[in-house]
Amino acid sequence: MSTVEPIRDVKKIKEIEEILFKQNPRNCLIFSIGINCGLRISDILNLNVYDVKNKSYISVQEKKTGKYRRIPLNSKLKLMIKEYTENLYCNSPLFISKYNNRLERTYVYKVINNACKKVNLNCNVGTHTLRKTFGYHHYKRFKDIVMLQKIFNHSSSNITIRYVGIEQAEIEESYLKLIL
Repeated sequence: MSTVEPIRDVKKIKEIEEILFKQNPRNCLIFSIGINCGLRISDILNLNVYDVKNKSYISVQEKKTGKYRRIPLNSKLKLMIKEYTENLYCNSPLFISKYNNRLERTYVYKVINNACKKVNLNCNVGTHTLRKTFGYHHYKRFKDIVMLQKIFNHSSSNITIRYVGIEQAEIEESYLKLIL
């Protein structure tokens, strides 16, 4: 199994969001929560309507680590969630299939992969791409690897750097900027 990569191009992210929204606003919301909150797909798909409706944050106990996280919702997500949950019952799962079951990660993998192919994204993508995309852009904007390490609950900053692909991206960027 190959390692997935973050989506580094913001323009491609916007194109993917447009494709997903046209398919189903639910798919776009899953993608947007992933790239704006850095949650694992298992934690996103485990959300219920009451976890996000009329909230300023998402509170989750991570499925993988068992650790509690409280993640503030930015203005974009608040608006998307408000529109998406308007007619949903609070006790129901946030993301359901046409058969009224909780969505599965394999379905989300296919949806994300297909959208990335449509925008000619040439990197390995999967559901974990969402979390890595959050990490990559968080680092690029704030340059604070220690903060990102805490957000991801990594044991060292070296793990975080490797995880979001910063080192390789910066090496490639340095090659492109050196013109002799």
